[in-house]
Amino acid sequence: MYDIAIIGAGPAGANLARLLGESYKVVVIDRRDLESKYSAGPGNKCCGGLLAPDAQKMIARLGLGVPTEVLVDPQLFAVRTIDVTNGIEKLYQRFYYNMDREKFDRWMVSLLSLGVDKRFNAVYKGYEPMKDGFTVHFTQKGRRDSLKTRVLIGADGACSGVRKSISMGRAVPDTYIAIQEWFENQLPQAYYTAIFDEEISDFYSWIIPKNQYLVLGSALKANDKTWEKYHKLKEKLTHYGFLFHHRVKKEGAFIYRPKHANQLWAGKEGVALVGEAAGAISPSSAEGISYALKSSLFLAQSLNEGIEGFLGRYEKRLTKIRLNVIAKNAKAPFMYRPGLRKLVMQSGLQSIRRTVVNQTSQDGNIFPESIK
Repeated sequence: MYDIAIIGAGPAGANLARLLGESYKVVVIDRRDLESKYSAGPGNKCCGGLLAPDAQKMIARLGLGVPTEVLVDPQLFAVRTIDVTNGIEKLYQRFYYNMDREKFDRWMVSLLSLGVDKRFNAVYKGYEPMKDGFTVHFTQKGRRDSLKTRVLIGADGACSGVRKSISMGRAVPDTYIAIQEWFENQLPQAYYTAIFDEEISDFYSWIIPKNQYLVLGSALKANDKTWEKYHKLKEKLTHYGFLFHHRVKKEGAFIYRPKHANQLWAGKEGVALVGEAAGAISPSSAEGISYALKSSLFLAQSLNEGIEGFLGRYEKRLTKIRLNVIAKNAKAPFMYRPGLRKLVMQSGLQSIRRTVVNQTSQDGNIFPESIK
């Protein structure tokens, strides 16, 4: 009999297990094997792998430090923003860490205490209520199994199986499909790239260099000619100088985009939701790691005050995230409405000018040929 069973070992689930492992008997279930030999192959998390300032702040708040082996080259300091709809391009300084998302998740799992049980290569199949808890069903390496727990936590991301089990018509955030392809990259890249093109998506697309690869991704509305639009995006980007040859792998995942505060949900009747499963993710950028860490901290604080009444305490703490989502949605029109975005980009507000250098004097001093 476990005290707490957590479905999902991403940042939300792993951080929650780390914070509760000394106080309760905890088990974590995940479809990946996050303790096996590392492989950058299929099945990894579909994620751009940029650690945003809000996530950095949460990691610092938790008293952690990201090991260097999680980071990848190059570490860049600006985002090239391409507004295809309006025909505008600008450069903005940003402070992201470029990382290997799979290694980040493995690092988080490595922080768990020895008392936390881990069921990897396991797929959640549902639960049944019982007196004082739940029977949780899953398959592990193709074999059916089950366990008993007092509290069940869904940390299983967008389209959460746990959330579906308890939703009963509850409002769900807008659902998108994130598609990524990895290509061999022969050209040096000086910037991360964000692409806005209403013909492709009402969200955004991205290009991120990682070691010898170039990652192209896009957040597309589900069931809306997804692959057709993704291929059209690739074709358009060749006109901006990008080359997409020799694909190494492709990835896909559902992502949420909460438009209303009531789409964030703590859970009910002993079943709690955390991270993206709760709807905690930025509606303006789809950044989710900071929300995963923050919501898992709130849930851990609520559970460490006792299991009795923990959901009510967690619900109150989630108010901070709801207010943040409201603020992000207020910001979103300036990013995603073409007319407003055009005004912002044309103003040059917070953009930086690029210096092109190609002339050197006899004494070695470099002179800028032009400023863009």
